[in-house]
Amino acid sequence: MSGEGKVVCVTGASGFIASWLVKLLLQRGYTVKASVRDLSDAKKTEHLISLDGAKERLQLFKANLLEEGSFDSVVDHCECVFHTASPLTFTVNDPQAELIEPALKGTLNVLRSCAKVSSLKRVVLTSSTSSLIFNGTPLTSDMLIDETWNSDPLYCENSKLWYMLSKTLAEEGAWKFAKENGIDLVSLNPGFVIGPFLQPTLNFTMEMILNIINNEENFPNMMYDFSDVRDIAMAHILAFEKNSANGRYCLVANYMHISHTLQIIQQLYPTLTIPNKCESYPLVEGPKTSKVKALSLGVKFTPEVTLRDTIQSFIEKGYLKI
Repeated sequence: MSGEGKVVCVTGASGFIASWLVKLLLQRGYTVKASVRDLSDAKKTEHLISLDGAKERLQLFKANLLEEGSFDSVVDHCECVFHTASPLTFTVNDPQAELIEPALKGTLNVLRSCAKVSSLKRVVLTSSTSSLIFNGTPLTSDMLIDETWNSDPLYCENSKLWYMLSKTLAEEGAWKFAKENGIDLVSLNPGFVIGPFLQPTLNFTMEMILNIINNEENFPNMMYDFSDVRDIAMAHILAFEKNSANGRYCLVANYMHISHTLQIIQQLYPTLTIPNKCESYPLVEGPKTSKVKALSLGVKFTPEVTLRDTIQSFIEKGYLKI
């Protein structure tokens, strides 16, 4: 096991991606120090405590993104810090307090704690394609999105794209701090992450997919850039284990229209009642995302099983009936 004897940290460990990351790290023999907001909340901790290897090699810590020094004890003695913690919602009353501060200030607080740790070799940041594609440029089918793209904070702010703004500012702030403080930083930029979920409650992206399936009238006219949560979690580990990993990595398995997604789901589960009419026509088209750098990292995308396992997870957890 490649992680035997190594200590790493995962922030926001109860999240969708982070839960899988903790699971895979434990499988590889790592000792994992993981932060959650509330240690007394069983919905945030029980699925982590029950993972194979957790009893021996998982330590849970309470930490607050907005509190400087809160992560000092979590990252201490770690070789890598996987910073996944960041709020994901598109409906907010106070964007600054609910999204931007936790994302930006939280990232900087984690990095300040990292800067004090002599054992640290690398920080892997969970960013998003949201920090790449929102700059006012119309996305057309002849475009290829890659790691050189950047969202424009002013455009995001003027367009009230608060989540996109939070991810953009957090990544920008992370790169600036890392450069100034000599931290080896790698940023992963996944799109719409789906797949089987370990946590007991639905996260935002999975809830969105479920709502689309359950809408009897129609489905949205939209493209989305999806990847499997297991592939994204593994990409985090590769970003640490591969010494040559550097910069940013776009992590998108497929750029697909919702209509195509629903067709595949219907073929896999014929008894499911799903919408077959789009809210508007013609169907929009979107760009492609480069996989070149991600594949060079060793990431293996598995879109052929993602939708099947997503629906199966909904069924097993009681969210869907067939």
